[in-house]
Amino acid sequence: MGSVSVRRAVISELLPALPSSFNVYVPEPWLPSVYRPAWLRRVLLRARVRRGWRQLQRQGCRRLVLYLWHHQFESALTAGRQHLSLYHIDDEYSFCVEPPPMNPRERRVIRAVDQVFAISPGLMERKGGINSHMAFVPEGVDYSSYATAVPEPPDIAPIPHPRIGYTGTLKVQLNWSLVSGLVRRHPDWSFVFVGPRGLEGEAGTILDEMSRLDNVHLLGLKTVKELAAYPQHFDVCIMPYVVNGYTHNIYPLKLHEYLASGRPVVGSPIRSLREFSEVIALPATLDEWSDAVAAALLPQAASRGAASARQAIARRYDWSDLIYTIARTICDRLDPDYAAALRKLTVDTPALSPQLGRVSGPRLEGH
Repeated sequence: MGSVSVRRAVISELLPALPSSFNVYVPEPWLPSVYRPAWLRRVLLRARVRRGWRQLQRQGCRRLVLYLWHHQFESALTAGRQHLSLYHIDDEYSFCVEPPPMNPRERRVIRAVDQVFAISPGLMERKGGINSHMAFVPEGVDYSSYATAVPEPPDIAPIPHPRIGYTGTLKVQLNWSLVSGLVRRHPDWSFVFVGPRGLEGEAGTILDEMSRLDNVHLLGLKTVKELAAYPQHFDVCIMPYVVNGYTHNIYPLKLHEYLASGRPVVGSPIRSLREFSEVIALPATLDEWSDAVAAALLPQAASRGAASARQAIARRYDWSDLIYTIARTICDRLDPDYAAALRKLTVDTPALSPQLGRVSGPRLEGH
């Protein structure tokens, strides 16, 4: 976030969806986040963390958990007071097509914290072995939102079938040459892209050229709630990623969203999708993609049995279950009594896990 006012605006929008016991500390204007000099950045970060600790202690918190989402916050580990520290790796932060050796700072953070979570098999393989307490927690889905039948959104309703659809940011990690080839080879298929544009250069030029074709429909950015309505109105959901060192480490947020819709899915054979080859077609070349999408359009691909098989897998990745896994790990690491209390809460209060899932659910746009 840039300014305090922007942060406050975003938090104000988020707060109504959070439990009443959830509090957000917004740093005072005199404790800004700065980039340079590095020593000042570290001092200010530690000061913000300490003020956050004091706020929690005034509210009666007896166990303090420091949860880091990026190694740039390494200096927070030296602010003291936490009883448990965690590092959640949700991306390959070099963002390079072929990732370089691991950043020394990230290696230090992984080694220093009490518990590490990683979001993909590729990241587990790349960054495992440094900390013995490392767990795989993938991206999930608000299953009910994606699996519950809803009317067609007005902007997709006029688009002819068959609809070959993609949801998410239109970005450089997608194989735009392949998509362009499909679009031109199949003018009778409607290609629907739901999400903001996040690319320029050669890929941007390809998208510009595609957008002028009659069978290409760019529907733009949607809110999280709006986005859930689209996959079930595609005939085929696609994940046409470039296969490289970066995409080897990702775990597409849309994976289980697509599966929850029950619609046929076709994706590139990246590391995380290979785990689901029984319900996702994984072509590599343009010819293979053309055949795979055509096969996904056959009636048997959309049968009730096939849709149920996809949804059964997606249901196992509901945010409520994944967030419970994180909560259970935290409780286990803090104190056996906390773990026992959590188990009792989930028995006595069945709505607890869904509430956690909604609070900690997906970002607006993931991979």
